[in-house]
Amino acid sequence: MLIDLHTHTYPKSDDSFVSVDELVDAARQHGLDGICLTEHDDFWPIQAARELTRRHGILVLPGAEINTDAGHVLVFGLHRYKFGMHKPGFLREEADRHGAVLIAAHPYRRRFLADPGEDPAVRSEMLNRALDDEMLRLFDVVESQNGRGKETENLFSEDLRQGLGLPGTGGSDTHYLRQMGTAATLFERRITSLDELVAELKAGRMRPVDLTVAAPTTIGRTG
Repeated sequence: MLIDLHTHTYPKSDDSFVSVDELVDAARQHGLDGICLTEHDDFWPIQAARELTRRHGILVLPGAEINTDAGHVLVFGLHRYKFGMHKPGFLREEADRHGAVLIAAHPYRRRFLADPGEDPAVRSEMLNRALDDEMLRLFDVVESQNGRGKETENLFSEDLRQGLGLPGTGGSDTHYLRQMGTAATLFERRITSLDELVAELKAGRMRPVDLTVAAPTTIGRTG
């Protein structure tokens, strides 16, 4: 089952240029099985997501992208923003209390610089520094395929994921319609609810997919 775990809509995310109906319809047209709404520091009500699912004929699930001191974190299983979530330790406690899952979003940001990163020695130093960041060990999953990331940036995220020994996901990080259909996550099992999504993420039964090189019809989807 192919799901985009990372998207933004206006006006809930003020840096997005896509309405929620445009976004969900575009996801369906790109052949996705599902899409997650992950606004900045804001959660869609579960009932609103269910109504979008009914109206568009594609699974829609709510999450959020939380801005923390350790970077941006995709959260699934919480339902409202609480002051203090910008602190990774506090966010981890909230996730544990409610059975939620935390994904380090586009972790190359603030950790990888493309120009000096062309030097293998410099890149290795940046990777080792990132792996030593204890904050990253508070998260359950790493987004190793971001639709807005360059190839070198996503490769860094993948190396970081492997070094941390965590499962990986992919998402388009859509802010403009043209960004939809660039990256997603392929799940081994069928998902019909937020609880099932959280369970599959925790179990690690998924992998990131670069949709710019692998069309949905060619990657062996299930569901």
